[in-house]
Amino acid sequence: MGKKATLSARKSGKAQPKSDVGSPKKTKWPKSRRLRWSLRGLYWGSVLGLWGLIAIAGIVAFYAAQLPSAKHWVVPERPPNVRILAADGSLLANRGLTGGEALRLEEMSPYIPQAVIAIEDRRFHLHFGFDPIGFTRAMIRNVSDGRLREGGSTITQQLAKNLFLTPERSFGRKVQELILAIWLETKYTKAQILELYLNRVYFGAGATGIDAASRRYFGKPARYVTLPEAALLAGLLKAPSRFSPANNPDLAQRRARVVLQAMQREGYVKPGPVNADAVVPSEHARHFRTGARHYVADLVMKRLEGLAGKVTQDIIVTTTVSPYLMAAAEQSLKTALDDHGQKRKVSQGALVTLSPDGAIRALIGGRDYGESGFNRAVDAKRQPGSTFKTFVWLTALENGMTPQTMMDDTPVRYGTWQPKNHNDRYFGEVELGHAFAESSNTVSARLTMQLGAERVARTAKRLGIASPLAANASIALGTSEVSLLELTSAHAPFSNGGMRAEPWIIKRVEKLKGRGKTKLVYRRTYSQPRHVVEPQHLHAMNMMLSGVIKHGTGRSAQLNGHVAGGKTGTSQNFRDALFVGHSAHMVTGVWFGNDDNSPTRMLTGGSLPAQVWNDFMTSAHRDLPSKPLPGATLLTLMPPQALAIPSRRPKRETALAALDETQTEDQIADLRDRVETVIRDRARRTILDLLTGQ
Repeated sequence: MGKKATLSARKSGKAQPKSDVGSPKKTKWPKSRRLRWSLRGLYWGSVLGLWGLIAIAGIVAFYAAQLPSAKHWVVPERPPNVRILAADGSLLANRGLTGGEALRLEEMSPYIPQAVIAIEDRRFHLHFGFDPIGFTRAMIRNVSDGRLREGGSTITQQLAKNLFLTPERSFGRKVQELILAIWLETKYTKAQILELYLNRVYFGAGATGIDAASRRYFGKPARYVTLPEAALLAGLLKAPSRFSPANNPDLAQRRARVVLQAMQREGYVKPGPVNADAVVPSEHARHFRTGARHYVADLVMKRLEGLAGKVTQDIIVTTTVSPYLMAAAEQSLKTALDDHGQKRKVSQGALVTLSPDGAIRALIGGRDYGESGFNRAVDAKRQPGSTFKTFVWLTALENGMTPQTMMDDTPVRYGTWQPKNHNDRYFGEVELGHAFAESSNTVSARLTMQLGAERVARTAKRLGIASPLAANASIALGTSEVSLLELTSAHAPFSNGGMRAEPWIIKRVEKLKGRGKTKLVYRRTYSQPRHVVEPQHLHAMNMMLSGVIKHGTGRSAQLNGHVAGGKTGTSQNFRDALFVGHSAHMVTGVWFGNDDNSPTRMLTGGSLPAQVWNDFMTSAHRDLPSKPLPGATLLTLMPPQALAIPSRRPKRETALAALDETQTEDQIADLRDRVETVIRDRARRTILDLLTGQ
């Protein structure tokens, strides 16, 4: 009956009442109860949040307490940079921990800050030192990738770490980094923070700061960095060693393309292809430390502290060095070693050029600075060989001899010592001048024994040899070791009219005061040098030194259109080969040998050194007027014995009294030439008076 009724009801569409048997009864909470639970949740949420804030504050306070007091927080001074300039104002090198100078934002290419912001901190202008959005995004990506891909640190946090903290990775250091980043944001503008960052961040390969990096990788100031170059520099920040174009040029370019894409996303670069492959910095990066200019920079740094004190802020040093002469010298030396080094068993060379007053105009300390930074022109002490005979012959002139004095050029023995001439060539009775041109060892030995080794040593010291000299018979053949720089400077009196010429390289030192302003710390001033060679002896020596080049052992050094003098030198067993020579414009010394002091293959001073001297001096004298050597105005027809008569010379104090700091170097040189002309003229008249009995 019941079933039929149910079926009948379904057919008719009428709803049947549901039974309560077997189904749970739903109850609805009253509003008061729901409100009570909501308030309870809000309360405990607030309590937990408060305790969370207290815990965070406690953690921050704990790690903040390990920092110095906030009132002592000061951005540390950037390590000082020494900017070393050539005589024409061009940059030779930077020295210091950073490798470059600090720049203002407006002194950089605009692409540089754009590239750095795009790849390192795209919300830089929106956050307060910590970017919660960027941090959360980085953490989500790290979790999803299962490894640490992004750090989430802002530029301000990175700056705080670089300025104040160690590079350790720890929770405590990150907290301190955040505290310091917020402090930086309160003390500095965004532009100042970005400027500080770009001048302090490490770009790899010893380059700290954007100036050092742009010069290190592209050889130019940061002002001229192009868009692809800026992308490559910004790409280095993630891992400077890994993305260095010096080590991984392909990886560096791939990273640069990632930076360019980021710049396009941020609107710094218009959509479209940008050719990052056009950036090829690897060649310059590989050879950054190979230039000879670094020998100059090292020498400047050695001499700087004695002139300007300890370097505590950025300074600019202007030197006497000529970039043109440096390039010519480097090329001449390199070509000679490349073409003849293996054949002649010689691996190293050095060259130094001085103005007549001792100013270093070019200095090459070795074949390749990148392979060895040892300065063979300054720091190496080697036997000068027969170049030392210049001082022996000058001593002879000062003791009454003349270039026409006859000497015995035959084999000689002093105890167990028996000096021999090169190739066993002897000339018998020979004039002193001819013996000098042919570099006679036996005549040099006889002169030294006759005059005394002590006298010869005193002459060399007077002219500028500073190294210890053994005053024994073998000094006649140049067995006491000297540096190429001092040997060259000791020959400068024959170029400048008989004056002592101390080698110098620093003209001016200035401290940077900020915003392009400088303060003069040191300036070399003219000081009257000591007169070390008498006019009549100067004339005689220059005649003999010219004879070496005209018809003696140095014929390979002859200069077309210019009068020059010089002396060849070869040490024992052909270990060292030298040529030191001069014109009225400059004096140059060239050395070849091996660092291990092994013998060369019969290399003499009249071969490769004289040829390199000629090649370099030909380039150096291009466009220079031909001038006679000092002393050449003395009467060449004068009787030989007249050259041995000492002459009175006028005091130079009066003649040079007008020289002061306000005059230019050209004016000083011109006045000095006029004074020397007067002196030589008076010396000539004095000798004529003696000869004619007036």
